[in-house]
Amino acid sequence: MTAIVGEEVVNEDFKKQRIKIAFNPLALDEDEEKFKVQNSSVLKDKRWIPDIATVFKPDFDSFEFVQNYCEINKEVTPKELNKVIMRLIDIKNRQIGIIVLSNELSIDEVTEIFIRINSQGTKLNQADFAMSRMASNEAYGGNTLRKAIEYFSHLAIAPEWYNDMQKDNDFMVTPYAQKMAWLKNDKESIYDPDYDDVLRVSFMCRFGRAKMKDLVALLEGRNFETRENEEQISEETFKIMSESVLDYMNQFNFSNFVLAIKSAGFISSKLINSQMTLDFAYTLYLLLHKDSSIDKSKLKQYVLRWYVLSTLTGRYISSPESVMDYDIKRINERGFLSYFNEIEPAELSKNFWEIQLPQRLESASVNSPYLNVFFAAQIFNGENALFSNGTKVGDLIDLVGEVHHIFPRKYLIRNGINERNKYNQIANFTYLDPQVNKDISDSSPNEYFSAAYEKCREGESMFGNIADVYALNQNLQTNCIPLNIVNMDYHEYESFLVERRKQMAVKIKLYYNNL
Repeated sequence: MTAIVGEEVVNEDFKKQRIKIAFNPLALDEDEEKFKVQNSSVLKDKRWIPDIATVFKPDFDSFEFVQNYCEINKEVTPKELNKVIMRLIDIKNRQIGIIVLSNELSIDEVTEIFIRINSQGTKLNQADFAMSRMASNEAYGGNTLRKAIEYFSHLAIAPEWYNDMQKDNDFMVTPYAQKMAWLKNDKESIYDPDYDDVLRVSFMCRFGRAKMKDLVALLEGRNFETRENEEQISEETFKIMSESVLDYMNQFNFSNFVLAIKSAGFISSKLINSQMTLDFAYTLYLLLHKDSSIDKSKLKQYVLRWYVLSTLTGRYISSPESVMDYDIKRINERGFLSYFNEIEPAELSKNFWEIQLPQRLESASVNSPYLNVFFAAQIFNGENALFSNGTKVGDLIDLVGEVHHIFPRKYLIRNGINERNKYNQIANFTYLDPQVNKDISDSSPNEYFSAAYEKCREGESMFGNIADVYALNQNLQTNCIPLNIVNMDYHEYESFLVERRKQMAVKIKLYYNNL
């Protein structure tokens, strides 16, 4: 539609641009392209009308156009061309993509139709429908609220975009613009929310619900008791959502939450497995910050324990919206401490720490939440990387970029352990200084660990900078590596994995208790 009428659209960088569609009147063969997005080859080809918007202008002179076109394209007659042009112009008399729904349909049915119709292109969901509902509301400022949410989520990822945002003069005088101005200098990437995250957290905080379909219903003015739509409820919903979004954007709230997450060892976005889990943690932070019954000196501890508990148990991985909805309702009904004291012992029982967690560590996923919590524990404790004294695990997260194998991958493959889910067990992963990893190469563990101990007995270092047997023992223990690895080759690989999983689980438990 915008291509036909020559209007601009807003792209993903919030910049206005024209989408120009070209038309080839001479494309008579079914396999030959008639329409395409304007490009350099189209502009060079005299057969193409480079922009169909010119044909649909009110002052378009078809007689003059046909004459001019035929002069440079001798193979077509004015009569033939005029017939094609008239067919093109006839597009304006047709309805394009208009579906009218009965006002008797429920909001759930309307939402379902909205999502299904758009499922073949960019898949849309309940949050998209909520944003669409906001955009269509000017009476209660919904259109500006939607813009604020989109601008914030874009600015969080690209702070340099602030200069472009300033060009939106109407938006810059709103409270939202003032609240998010701090993002122009923000370099953190731990929590870069999209509009779904902003919507969800803001909705949960003030309405005690987590399902986006409920937000859509409330924006429509839904009274859940009478099942009728009331204008007053719609107005109040927009007002409360506006206030909640401003709380979400608040620099003190947002920055202190991110600082808390980093203080628990999650210093890189590489260690974040679930945005939903992070969303609920921020929701909890905002709720507890306003809860007068909560000891503010323990606020961070509660939030971090909930975040780590949720990560370890995969609480918001399967049916996250339903679980979030259940949790937020129970917290509002019983109070956080009462609910937390019920959940924690049930989820993190002795059985979990000693049996379930070691079993869950039996995985070959490099992005495993359990491995990431293990690394967060090492960072939280300020522990050195393997064979290093002074080079912390936290120093290598972004520097190295990837984990390395304790039993080298090539060594295992060479000895018949060539299945990816075997050599890539997460209990076989650690962070290594790049030079240490290069020196180890594909040696057997009993070879390179024995060599390291031999050098330490001589008061020298073989790998890294540890030159003392006691220090090397301590280093292996902090990295949860059994000391008898000096005697291990590929025959003991399975027993090594079992023992290291147990040690990793113990470290994670101690870490959790120290949060």
